[in-house]
Amino acid sequence: MGTTFARLLALMLILAPIAGAAQETDVTGKVAVELNTVSDGEGACTLTFMVTNGHPVDIDKLVYETVLFDAAGRVDRLTLFDFGALPVGRPRVRQFAVPELSCEGLGRVLFNGLHTCTAEGLAQGDCAKGLLPSSRVEIEVLG
Repeated sequence: MGTTFARLLALMLILAPIAGAAQETDVTGKVAVELNTVSDGEGACTLTFMVTNGHPVDIDKLVYETVLFDAAGRVDRLTLFDFGALPVGRPRVRQFAVPELSCEGLGRVLFNGLHTCTAEGLAQGDCAKGLLPSSRVEIEVLG
C-alpha cells in the first residue's frame, strides 16, 4: 500500500503542472494526444503530435489505428501511428510523415481504435478508454 500511495503522489506532483498548462485539462488516467503542427515537404504531410501519458505506469509501446479524412470528409486512408514508449507524466513529441498527402487536403484525424498498448500493470483497454485527443491546428482530431 505504501508503494502504491507513493506512486500516486509522485504522479500527481508530476502531472499537476502539465494539467494546468493544458488549459486545466486533467490527464490523470488518460493519454493526451495533441496535434500540434502539420507541415508539407518532400511529397508528404508531416503531422507532429505532443503526447502525455497520464497513467500511473510507463507505457512501453502505444499504437493507435488512425483514419485520415480529406477536406471533403472522405476517408483517405487507414494507418497505424506508433507513439512508442511514453514515460509517466513527461510529454513527448512524435512525428509521422504521411506520403502522398497534402496537409491542405487533410480535414480530420480519427483515432479509430487501439492497436497496441503494452504497459506492466495497465490493462490493454485502458489506453483506449482514456484517450484525450485535441488539436492546435485547423484540422479536427477525434478519438
